[in-house]
Amino acid sequence: MTLNMGPQHPSTHGVLRVALELDGETIVEARPIIGYLHTGMEKQAEYKTYTQSIPQTDRMDYLAPMSNNLGLCLAAEKLLGIEAPERAQVIRVLLTELTRISAHCVWLGTHALDIGAMTVFFYCFREREKVLSIYDQVCGARMTASYFRVGGLAMDIPDGFLDRCQKFVDEMPAHVDEYEKLLTKNPIWLARLKGVADLTKADAIALGATGPVLRGSGVAWDLRKAQPYCGYDDYDFEIPVGTAGDAYDRYANAATTDCATTSTCCLPRRT
Repeated sequence: MTLNMGPQHPSTHGVLRVALELDGETIVEARPIIGYLHTGMEKQAEYKTYTQSIPQTDRMDYLAPMSNNLGLCLAAEKLLGIEAPERAQVIRVLLTELTRISAHCVWLGTHALDIGAMTVFFYCFREREKVLSIYDQVCGARMTASYFRVGGLAMDIPDGFLDRCQKFVDEMPAHVDEYEKLLTKNPIWLARLKGVADLTKADAIALGATGPVLRGSGVAWDLRKAQPYCGYDDYDFEIPVGTAGDAYDRYANAATTDCATTSTCCLPRRT
């Protein structure tokens, strides 16, 4: 039987369609059809300045607005032959790492929800809400946060910002422990992830996998170490890798890479 899955997306607008060929309940072939969500951002950027284009980048992925802001700013700075001041770079790192944790909270919460574990979803969104509140404090926006600028930042950090960040960093490791207690050794969770969607190291490289997917297959590749930017070569953190390359390894890798890089802090530690 041939079955169309999608076009669908967690946010309900169409992004991806997959034509599936089934043998009973076994998928024997999957053909992805992309291109259902073309926003024309490249065309819009042709008549905008670098600064005017920044608000477009935080809408490319609403889960990682600061990260996308940073990508554009770094590209523009490279073209211009300039570098942001060290203070601005440190603030950029702090906010993009908070962004990374927030994005992974959404991934983990919805991943658990899709597989039938509802409690973790509420816990993860509890932590995400704290990061969104920090966004609001620095730039007045929660979802589409535009704070970075070519050459630095839109403005200096507000009073109390560092205290809020420190409180979040101090609290987050205990929350990660909560997630782990609910999931990591849960027999239902293990049964639904172990041995599922194996991806070998060679296949992961050949398919151009990145991030936790690539590291879950045993490849120790992280751009923050391989091609450091924003002073990441001054930060101390490990690159965890998986062994089996299955869905469980990808879960374990994503959880440890971005929320438990040190025993005392969920953010990379500056040396």
